[in-house]
Amino acid sequence: MTKHSIKMGNRQLNYTVSTGFMPIKNAVSGDTEARIFYMAYTLDDPPAGRPLMFSFNGGPGSASVWLHMGALGPKRVKMLDDGLMPPAPYEAEENAQTWLDQTDLVFIDPVGTGYSRATKPELASKFFGLTGDVESIGEFIRMYLGRNERWSSPLYLVGESYGTTRAAGLSNHLFERGIALNGIVLVSTVMNFQSLSFADNNDLPLILIFPSYTATAWYHKQLPAELQRKPLREVLNESEQFAMNEYGPAMLRIDKLSAPEKNALLDKFSRLSGLGRDFVDENNFRVTLGEFNKELLRKQRRSTGRLDSRFLGFDKDSAGTSTDFDPSMTAIRTPYTAVFNDYVRRELGYKSDLEYYILGGGITSPWNWGVNNQYADTSQALSSAMRKNPYMKVMVASGYYDMATPYFAAEYTVSAMNLDPQLRRNFTFTYYEAGHMMYIEKESLRKLKVDVTGFIQSSAQRSGR
Repeated sequence: MTKHSIKMGNRQLNYTVSTGFMPIKNAVSGDTEARIFYMAYTLDDPPAGRPLMFSFNGGPGSASVWLHMGALGPKRVKMLDDGLMPPAPYEAEENAQTWLDQTDLVFIDPVGTGYSRATKPELASKFFGLTGDVESIGEFIRMYLGRNERWSSPLYLVGESYGTTRAAGLSNHLFERGIALNGIVLVSTVMNFQSLSFADNNDLPLILIFPSYTATAWYHKQLPAELQRKPLREVLNESEQFAMNEYGPAMLRIDKLSAPEKNALLDKFSRLSGLGRDFVDENNFRVTLGEFNKELLRKQRRSTGRLDSRFLGFDKDSAGTSTDFDPSMTAIRTPYTAVFNDYVRRELGYKSDLEYYILGGGITSPWNWGVNNQYADTSQALSSAMRKNPYMKVMVASGYYDMATPYFAAEYTVSAMNLDPQLRRNFTFTYYEAGHMMYIEKESLRKLKVDVTGFIQSSAQRSGR
């Protein structure tokens, strides 16, 4: 346990950071099967009704470091203002946009990430799946509330990427165990994996990612001049209408299009994607993400990023149909790894020879999606939780240049949840001109804090107040 402070304008926040492990026990035998590492930030002398937020990232297989040291915590990894990687050595800086002024924060590393481990190798697979993951994090939250006497606090979850899958699943899991949430923040959302899994006989992701192709082409100035002169949001409106009203219906009968219909579709697809007509035609209108990232700037011998398509990659050659690596991942992985390992030792006082698994490495068996040849989908769990708890609010935060979890796919998933209009109004959508980790870009970091502050303050209001 360590004491710290941070200045936020004219206000000084004094806070305590606790690091430790929560034992996850077998419900029958009582044996400890895993230990989940966490870092909790609590305000000293808090006001009455202080909210509590549990935070985790995705993967599956990612530690909580990205939200922790990118957006929420009082210290963040210092990047360039646009989010690009600075030269080494890397350092932390005070985060003027920390969420700590609004809520206490608990950062959870699921089993197989960070320092969290199963107690025996043969027990690990129990936690490496959609159901086991939700159950273990749910048990962590239950135990944290009890051990820290926080059952009466307004409660929140924030998840990023697969963390949104987890958060949606947890919403109903927790409610069934007597834990009602005030709100959930979904950062770069995927609840229904059919919406982004490129596969034969699944054209849905092609339609839902198309506006993200448009955004990327606009950013890199690959669209026709009349589109480049327009603001991004205006261009996206046209792209969304094309995707919904022309591209989507055409894919239902793509092999039956007449020659004039096909030519018209090729013209519009090319105009709004920045891709050549011949390339689109050769792919029969099915351009997957890897193909797009390789093709858009092929003539410049550059590739675009998956997590953030603003970023450019240097592939070994300009041939081929896919990129060598994701430049938006390589730009952030090393700085976040180095800064966290220094921070947790020097400032939080936690020292260990264990490797802190930032992303991957700790998941030692295939992830069990438990879906019997279907697509994993936790949106219906969230829908169920909202019907049971009509006070719960949800904020969906999306980056326009996020190609891993496209914003239009998140909108579609919510629209398919079959919610009553009264419950549908509990959703708030916010957008940022950045990528998957929108907070690495300074202006998006600021906007995200403003949006979250309004969300927490509105959803933490007690009934009748």
